[in-house]
Amino acid sequence: MTGTGLRAAPAPTGPPPAPTTGSGEVLPPPAGTLRRILAHPRFMHHHRLVAAVLTGNAVLLAYGWTAGWWREPAALGDAALANVALAVLVRQQYLVNLFFWLATRASTRWPLRIRATLGKVYHFGGLHVGAALAGTGWYLAQLGALTVGDGPVGALVTGYAAAVLLVAVVGTALPPVRSRRHDLFERTHRLGGWAALALLWAQAGFLAGGPAALAVSPQGGVLAVLTASIALPWLRLRRVPVVVHRPSSHVALVHFDHGVTPFPGSSTAVSRSPLWEWHSFANVPTPGRSGFRLTVSRAGDWTGRFIDDAPDRVWVKGISTAGVANIETLFRRVVYVATGSGIGPVLPHLLAGLVPARLVWAARRHRETFGDELVDEILAHQPDALLWDTARDGKPDMLRLAWRVCREFDAEAVICISNRTLTWQVVRGMEERGVPAYGAIWDS
Repeated sequence: MTGTGLRAAPAPTGPPPAPTTGSGEVLPPPAGTLRRILAHPRFMHHHRLVAAVLTGNAVLLAYGWTAGWWREPAALGDAALANVALAVLVRQQYLVNLFFWLATRASTRWPLRIRATLGKVYHFGGLHVGAALAGTGWYLAQLGALTVGDGPVGALVTGYAAAVLLVAVVGTALPPVRSRRHDLFERTHRLGGWAALALLWAQAGFLAGGPAALAVSPQGGVLAVLTASIALPWLRLRRVPVVVHRPSSHVALVHFDHGVTPFPGSSTAVSRSPLWEWHSFANVPTPGRSGFRLTVSRAGDWTGRFIDDAPDRVWVKGISTAGVANIETLFRRVVYVATGSGIGPVLPHLLAGLVPARLVWAARRHRETFGDELVDEILAHQPDALLWDTARDGKPDMLRLAWRVCREFDAEAVICISNRTLTWQVVRGMEERGVPAYGAIWDS
C-alpha cells in the first residue's frame, strides 16, 4: 500500500499509483443517534460498570434503611468489606487473566454483536472504581454508627485512621488528580492501601473481641484473602539483568532473559525503586526465542532517565497480565492502529500471527527513531503495513486512515494504541459507524 505520506515494504514496481492521503478518505456519517450516544466516552462500558455497581449498592442502601442497619454497625461493616473485597480482587492479576480467557472463548462464528461486547472485557476497572467508591461510603457510614453507638475505643481510633487513608486513596484516584499528580496517586494507592488494610485488620479484631475470634469469623477470612491477593505479586519481586539497546534518544529497547517468557500481549511492571514507582510496559516475546523485550519511549521524567542512564538491572514483580489487544482472537480480521511507541503493545500480536491483521503505524522517522532492525522485523510480518512518517508528511487523520484500511482489509474490528485523545477519536469514530473498536481507557 503506497502513496503520498506512506511507506511500505516491499517497494512497489512500475508506475506509482495515484496519490492518496488519510484525509482523502470520505467518512460516512454516524449510523444513528443511539449509536452516537453509546459511543461517547461518558457512556463507555467502564462507566456503565461503575454505574451498575453503584446502582446495586443504592438498592442495598434502600433495603438497609428500612431494615434499620443504622443501628447495626456490623451490617454496615459487612457491606463495606464486600465492596472493598470486590475493588481489590478485581485487580488481581490471575483474575484479570481469567476475565480475558473467559471472554475470548467465544467462537468467531458467534454473532459479531456478542463478540464485540465480549471484547470490552478490559473495562473491568469499572467494577474496581464503583466498588471502591461504594465501599468507602459504607465504611464511613459504619464509622458514624459506631461513633453514635459508643463503639469500642480501639475500633473508633483505628476506624478513623483507616477512613482518612481510604478517602485519600479515593481522592487521589479521581481523574483530575491522577492525571496531574500521577506519582502521588501511585504512592498513595500503594502505601496508603497497605496501611489501610493493616488498620482494617486491627479494627476488625477490636469489633470481633480479639484475634482468636477474628480468625474464625467470616470477616477474618475475607481480610486474609485480600491480604494474600495484595501480597502475591510482591512475593515474586526480583531484580533481574537487562540489556538496553537505544536506537535513538527517544526509544530504548529493553531485553530480558531471566527464565521467563510471557505470553504475547501481556505486560510487565518494572521499577528502579520498588517501593516508590512502577511502570508497566507491553511484553514483546519473539516466537521460538526465550525472554522478551519492552519498548520504552521518552514520555516523562522516569522514562527519560531510563533512556539517558540505562540500567543493567531492574526490579520486576507480579504476574504477566493480559492487555486490551488480547481480545483480537474474537475477530476474523483486525486492523491495528498505532502511533509512536504504541507499536510496542501491537508488535507481539503481529509476531504471533494468531489473527490476520493489518497495521497502520504513524511515527516520526520510523527507522531513525526505532531502528532498522525493529522496522524490518515488523515489515517481514506485515509487508502491506501502512507506515506514515509524520516528519515528512505531517500529522495524519488517523480515523480516516483506520476507516480506509478497515474497508480494504475487510476487518471486523479496530484496535488503537495511542495517546488518550487520538485513541478516543478513533474508537469513538469507528463505533459511531458500526465498527467495533478498542483502545486503552486510562481508568482509575
